[in-house]
Amino acid sequence: MQSSLFEPKHDSVLNILPKDGFAYYLPAVLTESESNNLFIQVQASLLWEPDQLIMFGRKVTTRRKVAWIGDPNCSYTYSGVQKSPQVWTPELLSIKNQIEKLAQTEFNSCLLNFYHDGDDGMGWHSDDEKELDPSSPIASLSLGAPRKFAFRHKENKTTIPLHLENGSVLLMHSPTQQFWRHALLKTKTVSSPRINLTFRKILINDAK
Repeated sequence: MQSSLFEPKHDSVLNILPKDGFAYYLPAVLTESESNNLFIQVQASLLWEPDQLIMFGRKVTTRRKVAWIGDPNCSYTYSGVQKSPQVWTPELLSIKNQIEKLAQTEFNSCLLNFYHDGDDGMGWHSDDEKELDPSSPIASLSLGAPRKFAFRHKENKTTIPLHLENGSVLLMHSPTQQFWRHALLKTKTVSSPRINLTFRKILINDAK
């Protein structure tokens, strides 16, 4: 299937998925100093809340914390819970502009996750909620502790492991979310925090 799709170009970076999608890992997009400074800024300037998920009909509150940032009308619903956006901070607007140049697209929102340590993770899922523009890539910037990440194909369960480093960016292009799930794996070997920023494009309903 993949041979019939337009393949995004990211210089000499190779697609890490063997089929049914395009994912590019770009290490050291930010320097260690830039990454650490941005970590401190976003941790201090945003309203962080424990994430809430609907699982088996019950609302579950996670230890992991989240912040949802976006343009007006960029509300977002995942796992049965709707989130209204906080406004962009100057630091986030600046990094958004850099990530947009890298991804060659425009984003109007960003979901940030704060992981206290390796006991915090994210289970297998796809970013395929109805509010998301399926033709737009998702760009994930990692700050802080390096963590184990993986893709898993929905049909044949092929698993592609990845190590997300401080200051790296993972670009996921269509149709990755249609065919693959991904997860941030828990580990007992990480004792320091990580923040990731996932830049997205929300479909705006003018009737809102």
